[in-house]
Amino acid sequence: MNCDEVLEMLRSVSDPEAIQGMARFGITPEKTFGVSIPNLRKMAKDVGKDHDLAKELWETGFRETRILASLIDISSEVTEDQMWRWVNDFDCWDVCDQTCMNLFRYTRFAYQKAIEWSSKDEEFVKRAGFAMMATLVVSDKNAANQEFEMFFSIMKREATDGRNFVKKAINWALRQIGKRNIELNRKAIEVAKGIGKIDSKAARWIASDALRELTSEKVQAN
Repeated sequence: MNCDEVLEMLRSVSDPEAIQGMARFGITPEKTFGVSIPNLRKMAKDVGKDHDLAKELWETGFRETRILASLIDISSEVTEDQMWRWVNDFDCWDVCDQTCMNLFRYTRFAYQKAIEWSSKDEEFVKRAGFAMMATLVVSDKNAANQEFEMFFSIMKREATDGRNFVKKAINWALRQIGKRNIELNRKAIEVAKGIGKIDSKAARWIASDALRELTSEKVQAN
């Protein structure tokens, strides 16, 4: 399947009403067909893995072609330059999160980019840094606790960023790390309490929301 055929397939299932519904959840990319993530995952299986097609699809600039690109690309062939180009193209949170979840976390640059991107000023680049942290803790089953503990100081440093998609990503990463095992749970709770003492509305929200889950009976029982 080539790029034109993929675009035609997406046009055939485009849903204007779904586009309006996505906007209510903050999904407002410049170009979109309104296709759901489950449908995109089904399409990706039909298309198959293809690094060159992934790069071509990304360049078309649609929400759906970019998510498809993240689903069909081959992580071992992704270069550091490609990651920088793609992260700078992010224009909505779901393209950011899906690309990190489907592709970037499996590259050899994953931990490096989590740290680098979290210090950037651009909202979706910074979000990508924390999305990488949140998704790495789920996918890298063999990583030692220390791999994730190094992210705590970054969370504290950035916790005063009040932009919605940044503070939610910091919170997401903190909660995910704190749910990995009992030792990380204890340390994540300590970090959350420290963040909660920062004189910042964003920091207090990050902390209180994280503590609510990390100290819950459900999490403590696991």
